[in-house]
Amino acid sequence: MDNHPRPPHIAPMDAIIIGGGLNGPLTALALDAAGLRSVVLDAGAAPDLDRPFDGRAYSLALGSMRMLGALGLTDGLVSQPILGIRASDGRPGEGAAPLFLDLDHAEVGEGPLGHMVEDRHLRAALHRACAAEGIEMRFGARVVDQAPGRVTLEGGEALEAALVVGCDGRASGTAQRAGLRRLRKDYGQTSLVCAVEHARDHEGIAHQFFMPAGPLAILPLTGRRSSLVWTEDRDVAEELNALPDDQYLDLLRPRFGSFLGALSLVGKRGTYPLTLDLATELVAERIALVGDAGHGIHPIAGQGLNLGVKDAAALAQVVADARRRGEDFGSLPVLRRYQRWRRFDATAMALATDGVNRLFSNDDPVLRGLRDLGMGVVSRTGPLRRGFMRIAAGVAGDVPNLLRGERP
Repeated sequence: MDNHPRPPHIAPMDAIIIGGGLNGPLTALALDAAGLRSVVLDAGAAPDLDRPFDGRAYSLALGSMRMLGALGLTDGLVSQPILGIRASDGRPGEGAAPLFLDLDHAEVGEGPLGHMVEDRHLRAALHRACAAEGIEMRFGARVVDQAPGRVTLEGGEALEAALVVGCDGRASGTAQRAGLRRLRKDYGQTSLVCAVEHARDHEGIAHQFFMPAGPLAILPLTGRRSSLVWTEDRDVAEELNALPDDQYLDLLRPRFGSFLGALSLVGKRGTYPLTLDLATELVAERIALVGDAGHGIHPIAGQGLNLGVKDAAALAQVVADARRRGEDFGSLPVLRRYQRWRRFDATAMALATDGVNRLFSNDDPVLRGLRDLGMGVVSRTGPLRRGFMRIAAGVAGDVPNLLRGERP
């Protein structure tokens, strides 16, 4: 006779989502729109949703904002429209090169190219929406074992579902436990992240200066504030991050330039090392990966979170279509449709950002001349310019219904 106590067990549900950051609750809401009941598990503590601005913000493309609207997340969401994008070569203290790429949202004619949203506002909106839909979010819930359609938590509790979704970042335990291999490349670069207040209005324009060591992105926030992603070689970034605020600003100013007037830091400063990180497969039996769990890319185009949004939308549509046909939506044949849909786009974006970083993160005079000429040609060629804008806005190609603002 087996006298060992049986672990606690709950009734099967539609989906278990591992990871309670941004992609986790967003995927739960997308699946909820497709009629699936989910629980979100996260090993960490519940976030403080009433904290002040901490410097973190995200660029959400037009398509991503349409999805948030379809899920009821944009009502009352504080955001700054991105009305244009200007990209150019630059060197510290010299300003932008004379040839540059200039994109204006008016040419797309579908609204702003995207919106900048602070982490604190987006995270709070996701938690409110999950609570309103009855989606349980469990923090301090560490997964220690995993099988197809089943996870076991620290303490012995077992949960079953038709589908387990890994939204647990680049070090995804979901992927590791499923035996999904990853390809990694270390760029040897680190992004310094902060926000500044400036004397002049940014007019909703996002700027990207391609410096020899790496890009400097200046992204408009509400008011006279901008979010910065300042990329440097790793050892230089470590030295910069160790400086007090006044010295940090002294070194930032010649890179930033004077076009927005006097600068001061707001919120906290942070850093993160840059790598290319791709899972060779996005799915296994009853397992799917979403966001950075499946593909972590260089932030040079600001598309990291947008790729996760597209993943969530595509997964919701694939499982919704499967349910309408009476299929087992957690089966491998169904999940491979999701993989086929998302792997090409994610891999193409990863390779594109990798190529752009290699092309621009240097001071080779020949390459500098060629890339400046290329940006100037694109900026002055209507079809090319509009094509770039539709890609930047996340509305090019075969997009899921949610990215059109429709239900899955």
